[in-house]
Amino acid sequence: MRLLAIAAAALAAAAPAPAQTNAPSAAPDYSKDASWLCLPGRADVCSTPLATTDLNPNGYGARGLSPVATDPPLDCFYVYPTVSSDPGLNSDLSPGREEKLAAESQFARFASVCRPFAPVYRQMTLAAVAAYSAGANIDAAAALAYGDVLAAWRNYVRTRNDGRPFVLIGHSQGSLMLQMLIAREIETDPAVAKRMKLAIIPGYDVLVPQGKLVGGTFKKTLLCSHPGETGCVMSWTSFREKNVPPAGAIFGYADQAGMTVGCVNPALPGSHDWVKLDSYWFARSTLPVPGGPIQWSSEGPTPTPYLHAQGLVAAKCINDGQRGYLWVRTVHNPGDKRTDRIGGEVAVFGMFLPGWGMHLADMAIAQGDLVREVGEIGRTR
Repeated sequence: MRLLAIAAAALAAAAPAPAQTNAPSAAPDYSKDASWLCLPGRADVCSTPLATTDLNPNGYGARGLSPVATDPPLDCFYVYPTVSSDPGLNSDLSPGREEKLAAESQFARFASVCRPFAPVYRQMTLAAVAAYSAGANIDAAAALAYGDVLAAWRNYVRTRNDGRPFVLIGHSQGSLMLQMLIAREIETDPAVAKRMKLAIIPGYDVLVPQGKLVGGTFKKTLLCSHPGETGCVMSWTSFREKNVPPAGAIFGYADQAGMTVGCVNPALPGSHDWVKLDSYWFARSTLPVPGGPIQWSSEGPTPTPYLHAQGLVAAKCINDGQRGYLWVRTVHNPGDKRTDRIGGEVAVFGMFLPGWGMHLADMAIAQGDLVREVGEIGRTR
């Protein structure tokens, strides 16, 4: 989806010129509601119902709006991916259309099952990604971004959580921030760790020793290994079927011998077979797609910006030595009016980057499954 092109624009436009090193904005004050992109009970991007149409094998189906729960039993804490085109290595604290669209497409539907919290943070920008690709050291930019997420988290726990169980949700840079948060803050605080019911952090490699569920990125927090499991991490990096992460790929390939990249099937944790997924797609994307623009149905243009497709996509976890990834394919039968193609690859100058896989589709392919799983946890907590 166009909002999640975390590096394509930067890599195409940038390098080798270094990014500007503008002085970062002053640190945010998370005691103020204005420092949050999403908060429960407020009219913001996470409380706006999304117009959605069912995409069925026999054509377009029912239309509706995504629901927003009034008193859900869980909290969800979300960190959005790299979307900022602000100058410099870190974004400012004025969320633009990019941040809002990321939260809308990836996170707003979770408001049907949990209270939504999403801080605005001085994330590493697209320019920072480009600078890194050109060999620049961006450790300070990463530390600044994480410092904001940490400050928001501590404010949330201290003044907004009220001892409630919570779920962490992120993608790409957001998943990296949450990896650091789990390893440095949550694993070291048993009382808080007990309240973490799930972490959904695709799009950034979680490393584990080959054949194990924990021991690399995390010391105590396991990869989820069966349906309904709580206190665990769901992580995956998506690659199209028959495409394998090349050695040294940015995703799906562990850079340490004896390690692999953790893969949890988002529809059925623990499965290593093909599983059909429940997907939500932003159907009006203009991002390049292998094979050209998608016609979602033979019935014509999409009636709403979002489409809900059950069983259009299937996925299977693969672990092979240092490689670990989620293979993705479409499921198209004779007479099916739905598309037999989906997007997700990152393109630069018209070339799709093999080491990125289907990074832009990580969340969309199984968003319905993820919302369902969080809802089930809330009902059984």
